[in-house]
Parts: sequence; C-alpha cells; structure tokens
Amino acid sequence: MTVVDTPPTTLREATIPPDGMYEGARVLRRLPEGWEERPYERFEIAPLGRVIGAEIRGLDLSRPLGPALREELNRALLEWKVLFFRAQHLTSEQQRGFARNWGELETNPLLAAGSSEDVVRFDKASGATPTFENVWHTDVTFRTRPALGAVLQLREVPPVGGDTMWADMAAAYDNLPAEVKERVDGATAVHDVIPGFVRFYGPERLAPFQEMFPPVEHPVVRTHPETGRRMLFVNTSFTTRITGMEREESDRLLSFLCRQAHVPEYQVRFHWQPGDIAFWDNRATQHYAVNDYAPHRRVAERVAIEGDRPF
Repeated sequence: MTVVDTPPTTLREATIPPDGMYEGARVLRRLPEGWEERPYERFEIAPLGRVIGAEIRGLDLSRPLGPALREELNRALLEWKVLFFRAQHLTSEQQRGFARNWGELETNPLLAAGSSEDVVRFDKASGATPTFENVWHTDVTFRTRPALGAVLQLREVPPVGGDTMWADMAAAYDNLPAEVKERVDGATAVHDVIPGFVRFYGPERLAPFQEMFPPVEHPVVRTHPETGRRMLFVNTSFTTRITGMEREESDRLLSFLCRQAHVPEYQVRFHWQPGDIAFWDNRATQHYAVNDYAPHRRVAERVAIEGDRPF
C-alpha cells in the first residue's frame, strides 16, 4: 500500500515589518472626482506618465500668454501637476514674466541668486554645495504660505545624468490604508527651515533666519484650493513631527508617509536638454533632483510663485 503525504493546511508563522510598502494594485486616478476632461485647443500635449507629467508642444513661452491660453495652461497644470516645455531658451526676465502669470514671485535668501533676488541659480560643479539634491521634498513648506509652484530652466546640462523626478501626492494619499487615513485626516505637522538647510550650512549662516522663519504647522493632508483633491503634505526636508503625538509614534508615521513619494507608479522622470522648462504645482507634488552627474556641471535657474496658506 502506497502512503501519500498530505501537504500541510496551515502556513508557518511569518511576520513582515510594520508600516511596510506592499505589492498589489494601486489606484491611479489622475483627475479629481467629477472633473470634466476636455481637449486642449491651443497646444498639443504628450503625457509622460500615467498620473503626472506632460510635455506641452507648440508654444513659445517668450511671448505673452493672454487670458485664454493662461487659463488652458492652468487647467493642464492642475490635471498633470508638472508641465514640460522643450528648447525654450528664455532669458531670466522672460522666465520671470511667464511665472508671473500665476502670481507674485517669492525670494529665498538661503539660496544663491541669479540675475535678481527672485531668481535662484543652482550652479552645480565639482565641489559645489549640494543643496536639495537626492532627497524627495516639497519646496519651502517651512513658510506660512508655501510656494504655489515653480518654473525651472536648465541652462547647462551634463552629458550623462542630472534628471529630475516628480511624485503625485494626491495619488499617494489615495492609496493610503484606511486606518492610516483615519490617523492623518485632520492632523497637523510642524515644518521647520533648520533641518532642511543644516546639512549644507553651519550655525553662523542659519542663525539669522530662525526668527525670519519660525516653525509653522500645516495639515498633514492638505486640500488643493483649485481642484479640491486631498494630498499628502509632509516631506523629509522640513517636516519634523506630527502635532500631539509622542516622538516615537510621530517618527514612525512620518517615515511611512514620506516613503509614499518613492512609489514609481506615482512618479514621472524628466531628462533635460538645454533650454528646457519644467513648471510644477508645488501644492500637489514632491520632487527629487538626481545628483549622478559628477564631475560634470549642471546649471539651472528657478523662479517660485507665492502660494496660499494650506488648509
């Protein structure tokens, strides 16, 4: 008589780390619920990602936009979160003029200025201060009114590398586990200028800015003022703790929330050529400048647009 071994019906005990990133289907919703998707009439658009990132073709940004074109570009920005324009080669004044279609420009005294105080120049050669590269972040969330958006132009591009990536933080929020959403909806977090810059500058440089930029609180999940979408609004550069939580609990939750920007399905990656422009919605995204081009040089100029207080 042959005896057949019956496979076990129970599995061995196995534990995965808490707050991990799990495989499986993700909700990839580009537009807000109830949003009417319409064709663009004044330019061509070429999507670069499923939920974020599109190249705009057929426009010369050195020319005035006009109300109708500005409105259609704004709709594209809300729908795609970051827009790319190839080979524009704008002067600094033209770049500032384009950005001013969305509001007043802000200055950042902690970063090197270009042709004026509201133009930031990132001139990265061998040995340059590596400000805000190789880290996912949202710009200037240490301000009471963080930037609405930013317009970045590459003046000099390395022969290899130097890409920039953006992540859609509305998609990141959509895919949070229900129990995490319950913990963060309505919560606030502290944002501080010091941890974001202490990696680059010593106390003598930073101390004068402590009073200029005191710590501020923003919602962990902010509501987009134009689309109404809910979006994660914490980042590793400036968010220090979640209000009202013990340090260990806050650190663990913030670590999990910040890792959501690392999910490839929420991202777009752009390979630069000289004169290219990126215009992103700073309210809805995080970005990551990839520093993989040493010893070559990379030169960029950025103007930022004043924003509103998150709610």
